[in-house]
Amino acid sequence: MQRLGASKASLSSVSSQELWQRSGRLDKGRSSELLRFEDRKGTKYLLSPTHEEEITTIVANAVQSYKQLPLRLYQVSRKYRDEPRPRQGLLRGREFLMKDLYTFDATEQQARQTYEEVRKAYVAFLEELRLPYLTARADSGNMGGDLSHEYHFASPHGEDTIISCTACDYSINEELYVGRYIPERTKGPQSSAKPAVERYVSKDRKTLCKIYFPANHGEPNLYAVKAVFPDVDSSIQGEQALVEHAEQSNRTVISFLDPRLSRESMNETAQTVPEEPKSPPRTPTVDEHPILLTKAKEGDSCASCRDGKLKLQQAVEIGHTFHLGQRYSVPFEASILDANNKQVAIEMGCHGIGVSRLIGAAASLLADRKGLNWPLAISPFQVILVPAAKVEPAELEGIYDSLVANHDKEQVMDVAIDDRDKPVGWKLNDADLVGYPFIVVLGKSWKDRRVFELQCRRLDLKTEVDANNLVGVILECGAKL
Repeated sequence: MQRLGASKASLSSVSSQELWQRSGRLDKGRSSELLRFEDRKGTKYLLSPTHEEEITTIVANAVQSYKQLPLRLYQVSRKYRDEPRPRQGLLRGREFLMKDLYTFDATEQQARQTYEEVRKAYVAFLEELRLPYLTARADSGNMGGDLSHEYHFASPHGEDTIISCTACDYSINEELYVGRYIPERTKGPQSSAKPAVERYVSKDRKTLCKIYFPANHGEPNLYAVKAVFPDVDSSIQGEQALVEHAEQSNRTVISFLDPRLSRESMNETAQTVPEEPKSPPRTPTVDEHPILLTKAKEGDSCASCRDGKLKLQQAVEIGHTFHLGQRYSVPFEASILDANNKQVAIEMGCHGIGVSRLIGAAASLLADRKGLNWPLAISPFQVILVPAAKVEPAELEGIYDSLVANHDKEQVMDVAIDDRDKPVGWKLNDADLVGYPFIVVLGKSWKDRRVFELQCRRLDLKTEVDANNLVGVILECGAKL
């Protein structure tokens, strides 16, 4: 955040419901997750799950000219959400620690440039962790705006599915995926396969939407259905959709045929479906291009390049960047005089990293049967000194000082000393459990030959190192963690 020129701020954990009413988020989207309460005077508040309303109000009162922009404000604070399904402690909880960055620019072009700068900063941060991560285009949801990216750790514990290409940089959250139909590259169903049908109903229950898709190609893709039938009630499908639709007067039926199917095959299926519409089924299209009505499968052809195949990975979301545009600046009247002396709304962005979720995800990714294994960049201590023989306190402190002082300031080393009155075996087991990247043992070799035993479980390393080379060996090994 400092490299982006951001200034640190601190916003309240208590927010006014009136502000959220003004932005339109109080009773929309994920409003059921808001923790609401009243004070003794009956004034309505909530525990802040995020701070777009507050920060926009502050900036609206403090910034009047384009000369005061760009402005970048960040905080690391606690957030609160009434999660319906808290999971694995830190991965998803009702209280969590988060890093937010709010950006303010005079023009959309400048705001999008800022967005790309923040994306690069996030990627640089993830590179330092040296963990398998993914970036993907994502749905902006209740936050607003038309451009957003998620940042994930690839993990079997993840609730998101990221679809990426083996040959190009295409990557997208499954929630946004709609497959394009390319006749020369898209596999059709087997000749013996029969089409399947699924039914959906509109929110007013007056329109029944039927989709026909290859039965041998998996499940229907609700996001593709939304693309061609935006008014769909995503909570109702199948026989229940039929029941809801049948109770309405002036009801209509529309249908869509996956482009991999022939109309003849659909007609065979239609013979057993009495509610079939009289009009022929439509080819589903987005921007005049035919789309597939099924979910992506491992090995499907990538529509963005000629040679790639789709790869599906489970992932844990640990960050999200949003280009908000004027989503909050307009309702909160956050405007400036631009270079032409005209009053214009400020362009905004918000960018977050879930700090506590990142810690939980990293722990679950690297832990083994012996304990935790922290990435070097975020380990509380990189090295622990474990005296296994009698070592004088002054001597132990001298070794500590040599580790923390004799190297480049960009590679600051955090060191701890285990001077507890416990057996050596207990200390070593505890060091493994805590997850120190490096364990330096001062045992018989140190007493006899002034040689340390250096251990690193992630690198499967256990070796002897003399005092003059210890710092260099740790730094060299650290570059691999």
